[in-house]
Amino acid sequence: MTTTKAPAAIAASGLVKSFGAVRAVDGLDLWVPSGGVFALLGPNGAGKTTTIRIFATLAKPDAGSARVLGHDVTKEPHAVRSGICLTGQFASVDPSLTGTENLVLYGRLLGLPRRPARTRAGELLEVFGLADAAGRPVRTYSGGMRRRLDVAASLVVPPALLFLDEPTNGLDPHSRLQVWDAVRWLVTQGTTVLLTTQYLDEADQLADGIAVIDGGRVIAEGTPAELKASMGGQRLFITLAEATDAPAAAAALRPFSRTPVIPNDLSRLIELPVTAAGGLATEVVRALDAAGVRVNDIAVRSASLDDVFLSLTGHEAAEDDDKQEEPV
Repeated sequence: MTTTKAPAAIAASGLVKSFGAVRAVDGLDLWVPSGGVFALLGPNGAGKTTTIRIFATLAKPDAGSARVLGHDVTKEPHAVRSGICLTGQFASVDPSLTGTENLVLYGRLLGLPRRPARTRAGELLEVFGLADAAGRPVRTYSGGMRRRLDVAASLVVPPALLFLDEPTNGLDPHSRLQVWDAVRWLVTQGTTVLLTTQYLDEADQLADGIAVIDGGRVIAEGTPAELKASMGGQRLFITLAEATDAPAAAAALRPFSRTPVIPNDLSRLIELPVTAAGGLATEVVRALDAAGVRVNDIAVRSASLDDVFLSLTGHEAAEDDDKQEEPV
């Protein structure tokens, strides 16, 4: 029995893009299927935004190739642009106009007659939970409302492929959930979404596939479940009564861990990767007791995308740095 591979929304090979001495994209290979949500994860400076700009024909690669919706981004930029939309990190709507006026304006600019533009604006405002605020100036909207209106503006004429660059950056938890619902709705309309984010829970909730980028190249990819399974097993989190017991605890725990146990002198918490936690917690407690180490708490959980990210990049996704992907 043969399976048919979904057509590629994006296919990139050996992409390179440098800004002076900084190589923002360094031999990147990526294949994104049509349909669903695909997430690019990576720390600041990893090359995510530069990669998106190449796919959106806003930057030319120095080497390599990329095809978006079947078209070469360098040789056929107009064909690419006709099927995509890019929603960046900052709102593109006019704060002096109402929600309805903004969407009608987008519709008119995209060639819709006045009446269909107003009809489409009303539909989108209803879908995105903004109907009650449709007649208010956007400057009176909350951050989450503006972000939803920004996404709605991208869909006045639905694109085949939507780039969402850090769509919930800076939003409160409730607004983030509303944007997530909007992204899920997009997929039901047949739009493929390429999402960049530093929020691993966002990728876990929304993405069908994930590529982790660091140093301008893809270092791992798969479904959220596949990436978490690659870490193997579970985690024991042991809270010591005294931080000074960390070295003794690490020595006592080495027989139970799949990887070296490195104590943190600044914390009472020790994370212990194990193949299976069932029945092991009791043995761990006995070993620590024998070593004279007192424990306040032991918790068990499966590997998360945070664990994957930390293992692959050497630091947590929430950490920031001072690198810029490209000049402003």
